[in-house]
Amino acid sequence: MPPITLRQDFDAAQLRALARASRDARQVRRLLALVAVYDGASRHEAAAVGGMDRQILRDWALRFNAEGPAELIDRKAPGAKPKLTPEQLAAVVQLVEDGPIPAIHGVVRWRLIDLAGWIYDEYGVSLDPSRLGRIRKGLGYARLSARPRHHAQNPQALEAFKRDFPPAVQEIRDRMAEGTELEIWWQDEARIGQKNKLTRRWARRGTRPSAPNEQRTQWAYIFGAICPQKGTAAGLVMPYCDTQAMNAHLAEISAQVEPGHHAVLLLDQAGWRTSQALQTPSNITLLPLPAKAPELNPVENLWQFMRDNHLSNRIFRNYDDIVDNCCAAWNTIADQPWRIMSIGLRDWAHGY
Repeated sequence: MPPITLRQDFDAAQLRALARASRDARQVRRLLALVAVYDGASRHEAAAVGGMDRQILRDWALRFNAEGPAELIDRKAPGAKPKLTPEQLAAVVQLVEDGPIPAIHGVVRWRLIDLAGWIYDEYGVSLDPSRLGRIRKGLGYARLSARPRHHAQNPQALEAFKRDFPPAVQEIRDRMAEGTELEIWWQDEARIGQKNKLTRRWARRGTRPSAPNEQRTQWAYIFGAICPQKGTAAGLVMPYCDTQAMNAHLAEISAQVEPGHHAVLLLDQAGWRTSQALQTPSNITLLPLPAKAPELNPVENLWQFMRDNHLSNRIFRNYDDIVDNCCAAWNTIADQPWRIMSIGLRDWAHGY
């Protein structure tokens, strides 16, 4: 068989430079074998340089002539043929997004075994749950805790609030004296009681860890507010959640706003925040969030972090013990401005 002539837009020097820069050992060997061909070595000698026989060298020379040096890198093996077609996989994804219909599917949440059964009934394709789990992971899905959502929530109102937020802030800025800087604050409350939360924890497979759980019912309220842009926080622990407590918290927030600045405080529309007896300091403007939309408030995420890492899995002896632990947890967060920024910053509120 006559030898193959290598393409003329490359030479030995160029391939040596590519071999020095390459991090793929197999590509380097193939490049050096072709370098030997360019230098006039016989096909037998060139194949020996690359650690291959002449037929393999011929195959790589053909691929090099067709596509260049990049073709000398091994391609990823295609693996087994997928059992589900792209259309079937898209239908499974849509089924997961929509969730099961209890009257039809007999479950209120999807498990791998349920999805495997649905796929077999629908398409006649048998999939082991472990393989279906790998498919699920490849699609970017994982088991996550669902966040409660009010059944009467209006999704359009949430999107409209995000869209109209920059103009609303600009309107507040226009009412201020020239040069006044605005601070975006968020406010919320959390009830911490003796009936405490039990969180997930590390344990050996096949076991179920236990944690102490209290049955008494004393509690306190953490009034918390954060300014994610500056990483600052203002909090109080109060025995009641009412307008008087809210007035005290507004005074605390007002004291944390920098002199000469004005705070735009976003908060929900609970009764103690809309009362006629509410006393709003002059350096704060209240901006109510849409009804039934707590997920717009990043302080909700802050409560979850505090419960999971500071307040859960504990027994509170009495009311004073609750207050002490709430104060310690809040002060820990307040001393970590990077944590407040990480949890509290929102693109729609701070990225415009």
